[in-house]
Amino acid sequence: MTLLDDVMDRTVSRRTFLRSSAAVGGGLMIGFTLPSAILPADAATGSEPFAPNAFIRIDQTGKVTFISPMIEMGQGTFTSLPMLVAEELDVDLTNVVVEHSPANAKLYGNALIGGVQMTGGSTSIRAFYMPLRQAGATARQMLITAAATNLKVDAAGLTTEPGFVVHAASKRRIGYGELVDAAAKLPVPADVKLKDPSTFRLIGTPVKRLDVAGKVNGTAIYGIDVKLPGMKVATVSASPVFGGKVASVDEAAALKVPGVHQVAKLDNAVAVIADHYWAAKQGLEAAAVTFDDGPHASVTTADVVAALATASEKPGAVATDKGDVAAALAKAATKVEAIYEAPFLAHATMEPINCTVQVKPDSCDVWVGSQVPDIAQAVVAKSLGLKPEQVTIHNHLLGGGFGRRLEVDFIAQAALIAKQSKDPIKVVWSREEDITQDMYRPYYFDRMSAGLDENGRLTAWSHRIAGSSIIARYSPSWMKNGVDPDAVEGAAEIPYAVPNMHVDYVQVEPPGIPTAFWRGVGPTHNIYVVESFIDELAAAAKKDPVEYRRALLADNPRALKVMETAARNAGWGTPLGPRKGRGISVQFAFGSYLSEVAEVTVADNGTVRVDRVVAAIDCGVAVNPDTIEAQIQSGIIFGITAALYGEITLKDGRVEQTNFDTYQMLRIDEAPKIEVEIVKSSEAPGGLGEPGTSALAPAVLNAVYAATGVRLRKLPIDTEKLKSESRSG
Repeated sequence: MTLLDDVMDRTVSRRTFLRSSAAVGGGLMIGFTLPSAILPADAATGSEPFAPNAFIRIDQTGKVTFISPMIEMGQGTFTSLPMLVAEELDVDLTNVVVEHSPANAKLYGNALIGGVQMTGGSTSIRAFYMPLRQAGATARQMLITAAATNLKVDAAGLTTEPGFVVHAASKRRIGYGELVDAAAKLPVPADVKLKDPSTFRLIGTPVKRLDVAGKVNGTAIYGIDVKLPGMKVATVSASPVFGGKVASVDEAAALKVPGVHQVAKLDNAVAVIADHYWAAKQGLEAAAVTFDDGPHASVTTADVVAALATASEKPGAVATDKGDVAAALAKAATKVEAIYEAPFLAHATMEPINCTVQVKPDSCDVWVGSQVPDIAQAVVAKSLGLKPEQVTIHNHLLGGGFGRRLEVDFIAQAALIAKQSKDPIKVVWSREEDITQDMYRPYYFDRMSAGLDENGRLTAWSHRIAGSSIIARYSPSWMKNGVDPDAVEGAAEIPYAVPNMHVDYVQVEPPGIPTAFWRGVGPTHNIYVVESFIDELAAAAKKDPVEYRRALLADNPRALKVMETAARNAGWGTPLGPRKGRGISVQFAFGSYLSEVAEVTVADNGTVRVDRVVAAIDCGVAVNPDTIEAQIQSGIIFGITAALYGEITLKDGRVEQTNFDTYQMLRIDEAPKIEVEIVKSSEAPGGLGEPGTSALAPAVLNAVYAATGVRLRKLPIDTEKLKSESRSG
């Protein structure tokens, strides 16, 4: 059992979680109230604020505090989620203060991820759209009931306007703050009526981010900003080869550096503790740490790829099996085959890994930015031999997560370092440590086969995925019959109509190399493969890529609409200049339909510039169009970075990339023009944090083919191949 499975066991099962949600008409945990120990008393009266559920507090001034079940790492949840509460509660968003939730999966678990308290998988709005509306509506109903008693009128004759209960007949109104004491004494209603979407005042309107001011004026606090009395700072050097151990440390030399107080040793790493980061860094250099490389000292990227290629020659665990693919391929007028590769990728968040820990004899406090506060609490407790309730997690804004902060390796490490000191310790990794000790998006190796009839129509589809399983490590109980559901997402179900289809998965673990979720994870590789291969089929059928897809999407109106919208807005079919091309991709992933069109220019030396990206998204109900557009823009930039530059390689067991000079980011002068259209929809909300990234690479590669005639099947883009094989402009 992994730590995640253990956390799920001691909190709430998915089945129980969903049953308790359904019991309140779609609302989530509405019957729970926050423990008084974590409810701040009203400053003026000393009384507890009105807290009808785990998400809302209203004090006697009428101020509303929203306890966010999801963390904020730049994706806009601290604006979009309170919009849901404010809509149904009927308050102005400017009167809402947002706090991180404490570590408590029973109250703040994510129903779409098995009830774990986790921010990831583009699930924040999807998981909490109905629960938070229910929470706001419940509080509003209780305030109305309290007002009816106060005004001595029938509750049916009362309505609300932002922050007030109104009795239209007598033209009286009473502020929420005046009602909280009475409302707090009322039973929580088991069922309340939600607003009709036609009456929404906030949902669907573009609202500027509530957290922008703090990030601009410097008052926003990230994990790396934490300061405590008596705090010391540590930095770390871990074995450059995964699985290696510390061999020697010159502790005396480190202690001679001014400001250095202590050297802390772990099995695979050494930390130097000092008054400030620079002293710690200088002390670490003086310590001249050496390592026993262990069993993986000779591993190279070529070894990893060779193992994947060999494993992919044999059948894997079946994810999809429809019709008779073998027979259809045998009868096909044209057979197309291809192999695609996607490299290891680092997260390289703007805020490097950090964690502050204070260990006391019978308790521990942790200040960190984590996507999984409940799991963080559990790993610290396990590391220090404490009970989870003895560990307090103070969660902070994240300067980028992208899946890296779904992991708790660095939190456990910080706890073990702090255990060796009487002072609170802030552990900060260097950028080099951040990249070389990351947990990487897996290397994937895909074998594709398809059959076309005499008219070029797709009759057979075979897709074999070989790669590491993140799920098998993270939560084995989520594996089904040998299939990692993340590794096949975007491949097991594609938006196109295919009569005969087979998809299987071969789990291949790279020697010693840790793999983890990365913005988009499975779909970032599967959409790249599927949409690139669809373009190959269009070329084999001598069809325009949009026209070819249109025929395959005849029974998928939402996918068809986003494709046609993106193509129209991009001016598909209009001429471009020499060595310029357009490419398109279509996807259904994370509950949203998205199409992107990329326009590129390929220079004579093979370098690629993405000039323009046009996107159309159907994400169901659009809660905050401003955030939606920003998330697609952000995902596109992240995707371009990976497509052009992203690659982690190994030599002699060591990661070769160490900083932004060797793990390059897209520069501001390379950013394309981006246009986003949100397709109006009344369907349930879909995810947004990751779709923009996963749809980008195939659109760019298909555009490169249109510009040069060179088909690229390996990322990042091979400029030497383009230089040598491109047709003349």
